[in-house]
Amino acid sequence: MRLVKKSVNQDDPGTYHLFYADADGSPGTDLTFFPWPQLAPVSPGHGLAPEVQLTVPPGSLDFWRGRLGAQVAAGEERFGERTLLLRDPHGQPLALVAGEPPADRPRRPWERSQVPAEMQVTGLHGARIVVRDPGPTTALLTVLGYREIATENGWHRFAVGDGGSGRFLDLTAAPDAPRGLAGTGGIHHLAFRVTDDAHELAMRDAVIAAGRRPTTVIDRFWFRSVYFREPGGVLFELATDGPGFAVDEDPATLGERLVLPPWLEPERAAIEAALPPLDG
Repeated sequence: MRLVKKSVNQDDPGTYHLFYADADGSPGTDLTFFPWPQLAPVSPGHGLAPEVQLTVPPGSLDFWRGRLGAQVAAGEERFGERTLLLRDPHGQPLALVAGEPPADRPRRPWERSQVPAEMQVTGLHGARIVVRDPGPTTALLTVLGYREIATENGWHRFAVGDGGSGRFLDLTAAPDAPRGLAGTGGIHHLAFRVTDDAHELAMRDAVIAAGRRPTTVIDRFWFRSVYFREPGGVLFELATDGPGFAVDEDPATLGERLVLPPWLEPERAAIEAALPPLDG
């Protein structure tokens, strides 16, 4: 995956916000990180998203097993999909799922990647969340356009639209588990695509009608966001597809320098002095 935007957490400019995606930073392909090394490790339990799933091309899992080596925890079939389970160096659970990206999610391979184009990640496949009581969360997912399509080993799979890569969310109940605590190696929030400002406002109104308390629309410069917690405690984001990561950088050099939104530019010197150097 390509580092398409090197920026900072706009609510905590002393830490990076690193965006990885396809070569163009296409919506639906990006996975982002806040490196907060001072945090304690994540404490598993309900109210968390314990895993993010990435789509890889059919037939590529043997390649990935060889490339990732000891970080591969297991291989299994879920909901009829071949899946490779792994943990990143900080303990974050990830799943690589063999599948085809949807026709309406454009994706361009990164030609400078060490991974051959025909093996590269094609985007987000879905995620998993753990809640104490699934009823209220299921009701909210319905408001967001999801429907339950399958159940397997205690997991309930929800899909939006026609389903497929990028349109899945898996839910399980853990009524006897402790409340999970966010930390290093954990997922901070899950972002859901909305096409534009009008779509975002309509979805925000629907979330309010469902009894949740979303934020106002927050301008993140490359997209606009609304945040709220679903009833089980997982932080959700509604993020617009645009303006996009190339609005302030040449597409050929995305991610090669620290980029700040205009309102943080006056603080660039102090921000750069506080950030640690990045390797690679």
